[in-house]
Amino acid sequence: MLLDTSYLGMRLPHPFVAGASPFGYRVDTVKRLEDAGWAAVVLHSLFEEQVTMEREGRIAHLNPDDQRFSEMIGYFPKGADYRFGPHEYAEHLYRTTQAVTIPVIGSINGHTRESWLTYARMVEQAGAAALEVNWYDVATNPRASGYQMEDDLVEMVRDLKGLLKIPVAIKLSPFFTAFANVARQLDEAGADALVLFNRFYQPDIDIKTMQVVPRLELSTSAELPLRLRWIAILCGRVRASLAITGGVTTPHDGIKAVLAGADAIQMVSAILHHGPSYVVTMRHSLEQWLEWNNLGSLAEARGRLSHRATQNPSAYERAQYIRVLHSWGAPAA
Repeated sequence: MLLDTSYLGMRLPHPFVAGASPFGYRVDTVKRLEDAGWAAVVLHSLFEEQVTMEREGRIAHLNPDDQRFSEMIGYFPKGADYRFGPHEYAEHLYRTTQAVTIPVIGSINGHTRESWLTYARMVEQAGAAALEVNWYDVATNPRASGYQMEDDLVEMVRDLKGLLKIPVAIKLSPFFTAFANVARQLDEAGADALVLFNRFYQPDIDIKTMQVVPRLELSTSAELPLRLRWIAILCGRVRASLAITGGVTTPHDGIKAVLAGADAIQMVSAILHHGPSYVVTMRHSLEQWLEWNNLGSLAEARGRLSHRATQNPSAYERAQYIRVLHSWGAPAA
Protein backbone atom coordinates (compact mmCIF):
# COMPACT_ATOMS: atom_id res chain seq x y z
CA MET A 1 0.00 0.00 0.00
CA LEU A 2 1.48 3.33 -1.09
CA LEU A 3 1.17 5.97 1.64
CA ASP A 4 3.85 8.32 0.35
CA THR A 5 3.10 12.02 0.03
CA SER A 6 4.82 15.23 -0.99
CA TYR A 7 5.12 18.02 1.57
CA LEU A 8 7.26 21.15 1.26
CA GLY A 9 8.84 19.60 -1.80
CA MET A 10 9.98 16.60 0.27
CA ARG A 11 8.88 13.06 -0.42
CA LEU A 12 7.62 11.51 2.82
CA PRO A 13 6.80 7.80 3.31
CA HIS A 14 3.43 8.73 4.84
CA PRO A 15 1.61 11.93 5.86
CA PHE A 16 2.04 11.77 9.64
CA VAL A 17 4.42 14.41 11.00
CA ALA A 18 5.31 15.03 14.64
CA GLY A 19 4.36 18.66 15.29
CA ALA A 20 6.11 21.10 17.59
CA SER A 21 6.08 19.69 21.12
CA PRO A 22 8.31 19.05 24.15
CA PHE A 23 9.63 16.00 22.27
CA GLY A 24 11.70 18.49 20.29
CA TYR A 25 13.56 19.74 23.36
CA ARG A 26 16.18 16.98 23.35
CA VAL A 27 18.00 15.07 20.67
CA ASP A 28 17.21 11.72 22.29
CA THR A 29 13.45 12.36 22.29
CA VAL A 30 13.54 13.44 18.64
CA LYS A 31 15.36 10.17 18.00
CA ARG A 32 12.47 8.36 19.69
CA LEU A 33 10.10 9.97 17.20
CA GLU A 34 12.26 8.81 14.32
CA ASP A 35 12.57 5.28 15.69
CA ALA A 36 8.80 5.09 16.12
CA GLY A 37 8.30 5.91 12.45
CA TRP A 38 7.19 9.55 12.16
CA ALA A 39 7.81 10.91 8.68
CA ALA A 40 9.27 14.23 9.87
CA VAL A 41 9.44 16.39 12.97
CA VAL A 42 8.83 20.08 13.64
CA LEU A 43 10.95 21.48 16.45
CA HIS A 44 9.47 23.79 19.08
CA SER A 45 9.53 27.49 18.22
CA LEU A 46 12.10 30.21 18.68
CA PHE A 47 10.08 33.29 19.64
CA GLU A 48 10.46 36.73 18.10
CA GLU A 49 10.69 38.26 21.57
CA GLN A 50 13.74 36.12 22.35
CA VAL A 51 15.42 37.34 19.21
CA THR A 52 14.75 41.05 19.72
CA MET A 53 15.86 40.81 23.35
CA GLU A 54 19.17 39.23 22.35
CA ARG A 55 19.81 41.52 19.38
CA GLU A 56 18.50 44.83 20.73
CA GLY A 57 18.02 44.36 24.45
CA ARG A 58 14.32 45.19 23.99
CA ILE A 59 10.94 43.55 23.76
CA ALA A 60 8.38 45.16 21.44
CA HIS A 61 10.64 48.24 21.17
CA LEU A 62 10.54 48.71 24.95
CA ASN A 63 13.61 48.88 27.17
CA PRO A 64 13.29 46.46 30.14
CA ASP A 65 15.30 48.87 32.30
CA ASP A 66 12.76 51.65 31.84
CA GLN A 67 10.34 51.60 34.79
CA ARG A 68 7.57 52.97 32.61
CA PHE A 69 7.44 49.67 30.78
CA SER A 70 8.07 47.31 33.67
CA GLU A 71 4.49 46.05 33.82
CA MET A 72 4.29 45.27 30.13
CA ILE A 73 7.71 43.63 30.09
CA GLY A 74 6.63 41.58 33.09
CA TYR A 75 3.97 39.88 30.97
CA PHE A 76 6.68 38.00 29.10
CA PRO A 77 8.73 35.05 30.39
CA LYS A 78 12.22 35.74 31.66
CA GLY A 79 15.07 34.77 29.37
CA ALA A 80 15.93 31.80 31.58
CA ASP A 81 12.38 30.46 31.19
CA TYR A 82 12.93 29.65 27.51
CA ARG A 83 14.36 26.27 26.68
CA PHE A 84 17.02 27.73 24.38
CA GLY A 85 18.27 31.16 23.44
CA PRO A 86 18.55 31.97 19.72
CA HIS A 87 22.10 30.68 19.29
CA GLU A 88 21.47 27.65 21.51
CA TYR A 89 18.39 26.88 19.41
CA ALA A 90 20.52 26.82 16.26
CA GLU A 91 23.07 24.56 17.95
CA HIS A 92 20.33 22.21 19.12
CA LEU A 93 18.85 22.15 15.64
CA TYR A 94 22.23 21.28 14.14
CA ARG A 95 22.85 18.46 16.63
CA THR A 96 19.38 17.09 15.94
CA THR A 97 19.83 17.06 12.18
CA GLN A 98 23.10 15.19 12.65
CA ALA A 99 21.47 12.56 14.87
CA VAL A 100 18.42 11.67 12.76
CA THR A 101 17.70 11.00 9.10
CA ILE A 102 14.09 12.20 8.95
CA PRO A 103 13.50 15.84 7.92
CA VAL A 104 13.80 18.28 10.82
CA ILE A 105 11.75 21.44 10.37
CA GLY A 106 12.77 24.52 12.35
CA SER A 107 10.14 26.87 13.75
CA ILE A 108 9.94 30.59 14.45
CA ASN A 109 6.98 32.18 16.22
CA GLY A 110 6.37 35.87 15.61
CA HIS A 111 3.99 38.61 14.53
CA THR A 112 6.08 41.33 12.89
CA ARG A 113 8.58 41.70 10.02
CA GLU A 114 11.48 42.84 12.16
CA SER A 115 14.96 41.67 13.06
CA TRP A 116 13.83 38.14 13.97
CA LEU A 117 13.69 37.37 10.25
CA THR A 118 17.48 37.35 10.20
CA TYR A 119 17.40 34.33 12.49
CA ALA A 120 15.57 32.42 9.79
CA ARG A 121 18.87 32.31 7.95
CA MET A 122 20.51 30.86 11.06
CA VAL A 123 17.90 28.10 11.10
CA GLU A 124 18.71 27.32 7.48
CA GLN A 125 22.44 27.27 8.12
CA ALA A 126 21.91 24.91 11.06
CA GLY A 127 20.63 22.29 8.64
CA ALA A 128 16.84 22.52 8.86
CA ALA A 129 15.05 20.81 5.99
CA ALA A 130 12.46 23.61 6.05
CA LEU A 131 11.24 26.49 8.18
CA GLU A 132 7.77 26.73 9.71
CA VAL A 133 6.73 30.25 10.68
CA ASN A 134 3.97 30.36 13.29
CA TRP A 135 2.28 33.71 12.71
CA TYR A 136 0.37 34.38 15.94
CA ASP A 137 -1.08 37.81 16.55
CA VAL A 138 -4.20 38.96 18.38
CA ALA A 139 -5.25 42.33 16.96
CA THR A 140 -6.16 44.44 20.00
CA ASN A 141 -5.72 47.83 18.34
CA PRO A 142 -9.15 48.95 17.08
CA ARG A 143 -7.45 51.18 14.54
CA ALA A 144 -5.46 48.36 12.94
CA SER A 145 -7.17 47.23 9.75
CA GLY A 146 -7.43 43.68 8.49
CA TYR A 147 -5.77 44.77 5.25
CA GLN A 148 -2.76 46.11 7.15
CA MET A 149 -2.26 42.84 9.04
CA GLU A 150 -2.66 40.74 5.91
CA ASP A 151 -0.23 42.92 3.97
CA ASP A 152 2.38 42.57 6.75
CA LEU A 153 1.99 38.80 6.65
CA VAL A 154 2.31 38.58 2.88
CA GLU A 155 5.36 40.85 2.86
CA MET A 156 6.95 38.73 5.56
CA VAL A 157 6.59 35.68 3.31
CA ARG A 158 8.16 37.56 0.41
CA ASP A 159 11.05 38.60 2.68
CA LEU A 160 11.60 35.02 3.80
CA LYS A 161 11.46 33.58 0.30
CA GLY A 162 13.98 36.16 -0.86
CA LEU A 163 16.27 35.24 2.01
CA LEU A 164 16.09 31.44 2.21
CA LYS A 165 16.71 28.52 -0.09
CA ILE A 166 14.89 25.99 2.10
CA PRO A 167 11.07 25.65 1.85
CA VAL A 168 8.89 27.86 4.06
CA ALA A 169 5.61 26.81 5.69
CA ILE A 170 3.25 29.38 7.20
CA LYS A 171 1.23 28.29 10.21
CA LEU A 172 -1.90 30.42 10.33
CA SER A 173 -4.86 31.44 12.42
CA PRO A 174 -8.34 31.07 10.86
CA PHE A 175 -9.35 34.55 12.01
CA PHE A 176 -9.23 36.48 8.76
CA THR A 177 -12.21 38.15 7.11
CA ALA A 178 -11.61 36.32 3.82
CA PHE A 179 -9.27 33.46 4.61
CA ALA A 180 -9.30 32.01 1.08
CA ASN A 181 -8.00 35.32 -0.25
CA VAL A 182 -5.24 35.43 2.35
CA ALA A 183 -4.25 31.89 1.40
CA ARG A 184 -4.12 32.87 -2.28
CA GLN A 185 -1.92 35.89 -1.51
CA LEU A 186 0.48 33.79 0.54
CA ASP A 187 0.58 31.18 -2.20
CA GLU A 188 1.42 33.83 -4.79
CA ALA A 189 4.06 35.31 -2.46
CA GLY A 190 5.85 31.95 -2.55
CA ALA A 191 4.77 30.08 0.59
CA ASP A 192 5.65 26.42 0.10
CA ALA A 193 3.03 25.19 2.56
CA LEU A 194 0.09 26.44 4.60
CA VAL A 195 -0.41 24.83 8.01
CA LEU A 196 -4.00 25.08 9.29
CA PHE A 197 -4.42 26.13 12.05
CA ASN A 198 -2.45 27.35 15.05
CA ARG A 199 -4.48 27.09 18.21
CA PHE A 200 -6.01 30.25 19.63
CA TYR A 201 -5.07 30.06 23.29
CA GLN A 202 -7.64 31.80 25.43
CA PRO A 203 -7.06 32.63 29.09
CA ASP A 204 -9.45 31.91 31.91
CA ILE A 205 -10.45 34.03 34.91
CA ASP A 206 -10.01 32.95 38.51
CA ILE A 207 -12.98 34.50 40.30
CA LYS A 208 -11.40 33.93 43.74
CA THR A 209 -8.22 35.87 43.05
CA MET A 210 -9.72 38.02 40.30
CA GLN A 211 -6.71 37.20 38.15
CA VAL A 212 -6.39 36.19 34.51
CA VAL A 213 -4.82 32.73 34.43
CA PRO A 214 -3.31 30.84 31.50
CA ARG A 215 -5.04 27.67 30.40
CA LEU A 216 -3.52 25.07 28.13
CA GLU A 217 -5.49 21.99 27.15
CA LEU A 218 -4.54 19.40 24.57
CA SER A 219 -6.59 19.44 21.40
CA THR A 220 -9.42 17.00 20.72
CA SER A 221 -11.27 15.78 17.64
CA ALA A 222 -13.82 18.54 18.27
CA GLU A 223 -11.33 21.02 16.78
CA LEU A 224 -10.97 19.13 13.50
CA PRO A 225 -14.04 20.27 11.47
CA LEU A 226 -12.82 23.85 11.06
CA ARG A 227 -9.54 22.55 9.67
CA LEU A 228 -11.24 20.03 7.39
CA ARG A 229 -13.45 22.75 5.94
CA TRP A 230 -10.59 25.02 4.93
CA ILE A 231 -8.32 22.26 3.68
CA ALA A 232 -11.22 21.09 1.49
CA ILE A 233 -11.85 24.62 0.21
CA LEU A 234 -8.18 25.26 -0.64
CA CYS A 235 -7.33 21.82 -2.06
CA GLY A 236 -6.53 22.19 -5.75
CA ARG A 237 -6.79 25.97 -5.60
CA VAL A 238 -3.32 26.80 -4.27
CA ARG A 239 0.08 25.54 -5.31
CA ALA A 240 1.35 25.32 -1.72
CA SER A 241 1.24 22.08 0.23
CA LEU A 242 -1.57 21.85 2.78
CA ALA A 243 -1.06 20.52 6.30
CA ILE A 244 -3.57 20.03 9.08
CA THR A 245 -2.52 20.64 12.67
CA GLY A 246 -4.85 20.40 15.66
CA GLY A 247 -7.75 18.03 16.10
CA VAL A 248 -6.26 14.85 14.60
CA THR A 249 -6.26 12.55 17.60
CA THR A 250 -7.65 9.26 16.22
CA PRO A 251 -7.10 7.15 13.08
CA HIS A 252 -10.51 8.24 11.76
CA ASP A 253 -9.41 11.87 12.09
CA GLY A 254 -6.36 11.13 9.95
CA ILE A 255 -8.48 9.54 7.23
CA LYS A 256 -10.81 12.54 7.21
CA ALA A 257 -7.82 14.86 6.79
CA VAL A 258 -6.69 12.90 3.73
CA LEU A 259 -10.17 12.96 2.18
CA ALA A 260 -10.34 16.73 2.69
CA GLY A 261 -7.06 17.14 0.82
CA ALA A 262 -4.24 17.34 3.38
CA ASP A 263 -0.74 16.57 2.12
CA ALA A 264 0.59 16.25 5.67
CA ILE A 265 -0.94 15.75 9.11
CA GLN A 266 0.83 17.20 12.13
CA MET A 267 0.09 15.57 15.47
CA VAL A 268 1.05 16.61 18.99
CA SER A 269 -1.70 15.87 21.51
CA ALA A 270 -1.96 12.24 20.43
CA ILE A 271 1.79 11.80 20.89
CA LEU A 272 1.63 13.30 24.37
CA HIS A 273 -1.34 11.08 25.24
CA HIS A 274 -0.19 7.80 23.70
CA GLY A 275 3.54 8.12 23.09
CA PRO A 276 5.58 8.17 19.86
CA SER A 277 4.53 4.63 18.88
CA TYR A 278 1.00 5.88 18.14
CA VAL A 279 2.13 6.58 14.59
CA VAL A 280 2.03 2.82 13.97
CA THR A 281 -1.69 2.80 14.77
CA MET A 282 -2.29 5.79 12.50
CA ARG A 283 -0.45 4.21 9.58
CA HIS A 284 -1.99 0.77 10.00
CA SER A 285 -5.53 2.15 10.19
CA LEU A 286 -4.98 4.27 7.08
CA GLU A 287 -3.64 1.28 5.18
CA GLN A 288 -6.62 -0.84 6.24
CA TRP A 289 -9.09 1.84 5.20
CA LEU A 290 -7.49 2.21 1.78
CA GLU A 291 -7.57 -1.54 1.29
CA TRP A 292 -11.24 -1.78 2.33
CA ASN A 293 -12.07 0.86 -0.27
CA ASN A 294 -9.98 -0.77 -3.01
CA LEU A 295 -7.61 2.18 -3.17
CA GLY A 296 -4.00 1.39 -3.98
CA SER A 297 -2.45 4.61 -2.78
CA LEU A 298 -2.92 7.66 -0.63
CA ALA A 299 -2.95 9.80 -3.76
CA GLU A 300 -6.18 8.13 -4.91
CA ALA A 301 -7.95 9.17 -1.69
CA ARG A 302 -6.49 12.62 -1.10
CA GLY A 303 -8.96 15.39 -1.73
CA ARG A 304 -11.90 13.17 -2.72
CA LEU A 305 -14.16 15.29 -0.53
CA SER A 306 -12.53 18.61 -1.32
CA HIS A 307 -14.12 21.48 -3.23
CA ARG A 308 -11.90 21.13 -6.27
CA ALA A 309 -14.68 19.35 -8.16
CA THR A 310 -17.42 21.65 -6.86
CA GLN A 311 -18.72 24.14 -9.43
CA ASN A 312 -19.77 26.71 -6.84
CA PRO A 313 -18.05 26.21 -3.47
CA SER A 314 -19.80 29.24 -1.94
CA ALA A 315 -23.25 27.87 -2.79
CA TYR A 316 -22.23 24.46 -1.49
CA GLU A 317 -21.13 25.90 1.86
CA ARG A 318 -24.34 27.91 2.17
CA ALA A 319 -26.45 24.86 1.35
CA GLN A 320 -24.66 22.74 3.95
CA TYR A 321 -25.24 25.45 6.55
CA ILE A 322 -28.98 25.47 5.88
CA ARG A 323 -29.17 21.67 5.86
CA VAL A 324 -27.48 21.49 9.27
CA LEU A 325 -29.94 23.96 10.78
CA HIS A 326 -32.87 22.01 9.36
CA SER A 327 -31.52 18.69 10.66
CA TRP A 328 -32.96 19.40 14.10
CA GLY A 329 -36.45 18.12 14.68
CA ALA A 330 -39.23 20.03 16.38
CA PRO A 331 -39.01 20.12 20.23
CA ALA A 332 -41.12 17.54 22.02
CA ALA A 333 -44.45 18.85 23.20
